[in-house]
Amino acid sequence: MPVPRVIHKYKLSLASLVERWNSQSLARQFLLAGGFVATCAMLVVGSFVASLIENAVTRNSAATTALYVDSVIAPLLPDMQTTQALDDTVTRALDETLGQGALGTRLFSFRLWRNDGTILYSNNKDLSGKGFPLSDSLRTAFSGQMVAKFNRIDDVESVAERNSGKPLLEIYNPVLQPWSGKVVAVSEFYEVANDLEWSVNQARLLSWLVVALFTLTFFSLLSIIVLRGSRTIDNQRRALNGRIGELSTLLLQNEALRARVQRATQRAAALNESYLRRIGADLHDGPAQLIAYASLRLDSRTLTSPKASSAERDASLRTIKTSLGDAMAEIRNICSGLMLPHIETDNLTDLIGRAIREHERRTGVTVTLLVGTTPRDLPTSAKICVYRFVQEALNNGYRHAGGIGQKVMQSLDHEQIVIEVVDEGPGFDPKDVGPQKLGLAGLRDRVESLGGTFQLSSSNQGTTVRMSLSIEEMEQA
Repeated sequence: MPVPRVIHKYKLSLASLVERWNSQSLARQFLLAGGFVATCAMLVVGSFVASLIENAVTRNSAATTALYVDSVIAPLLPDMQTTQALDDTVTRALDETLGQGALGTRLFSFRLWRNDGTILYSNNKDLSGKGFPLSDSLRTAFSGQMVAKFNRIDDVESVAERNSGKPLLEIYNPVLQPWSGKVVAVSEFYEVANDLEWSVNQARLLSWLVVALFTLTFFSLLSIIVLRGSRTIDNQRRALNGRIGELSTLLLQNEALRARVQRATQRAAALNESYLRRIGADLHDGPAQLIAYASLRLDSRTLTSPKASSAERDASLRTIKTSLGDAMAEIRNICSGLMLPHIETDNLTDLIGRAIREHERRTGVTVTLLVGTTPRDLPTSAKICVYRFVQEALNNGYRHAGGIGQKVMQSLDHEQIVIEVVDEGPGFDPKDVGPQKLGLAGLRDRVESLGGTFQLSSSNQGTTVRMSLSIEEMEQA
């Protein structure tokens, strides 16, 4: 496999591990990393403390044994500074002393070393008189320091001790000249240390237990603190994510509302122009024609000619007066449709009733009103929207359905004001309603500009125009 591919694969694997690690919670990261570090620290500290305790116990036990052996052996030895070899008398004395009593049961082997590496005496007669290279322990002992090792036999001459299978305490004790304190020899002996082995094991076990208990307690306390902090962070993170989600939802809603308001504003500008054209057309086709007719009648020969009879003149004047009266009536009707009543002090029920009464007076039809739960108060903009909605919906129902079975229903559904205007006419296809239909388009824009919803449904059994406004959104606005 090419080297670049191996490196790329390694980078991907490392990136995957980092991503997986970062996806874990802070508490889990601490438990994994902190547990690993705490375990390593426990092993290091435990090994160090156990080693210190083991060395201390070994050295204390060795010092006691060395003092006892030295007190027994020293009187038997000649002047080691001038003696190059032990005679038979000293050898037999050492054999008898080391082979019986307490030393006979405690010592596995004994050697007396000269500073040139020669064994002056050994209870193993095969080693007596032989020379060996000085080991580090022997050099330390010849420098005047006692050396003690437990179950660590590595000397060349100690074959029997290594193969004994017994717990042995190896001691190198310097032999001092009494009057000068000079090291003249080194005694090497191996003590059968069953009690020492038990003591060392106990000390090692207790040291490990203490270190483990301390590490576990310390790590547990830290874990509790970290877990509480991690739980707090997780709760805050969830709350923050929830808040971010809510803000994102509100932002999307605001964007949608802004778009709806923008579309409604654009349509409102176009509708205002259409309304002005319709009002101009109504004035031109109605009152203007009647006034023009009256103006023409004023210039007629019946009124200007002295030959016209008074009866003809009176008939012409009555025609002019009728034409002007009709023009004034139409102007008043147009003005009444454009002007709003004083709605600031009306509640919702009175406002809807006012629109219904005005429609009944103008058209002569009867409209049924069904009122449910009503809110206490509404903004003026909402009242205007409701009044125009009822007014225009009733007018459309009268123009296109003859006002058959007209009914207005008001209800409150989950903080939503719902107004429905229903008729029992032949209905129509809502898909055929285009933007040129000023009434319905204007109603939709009015309702949506306040954040409400507009719905239109029609069938051969009648038509329902429905609007709803949110009380909460209007209060916030």
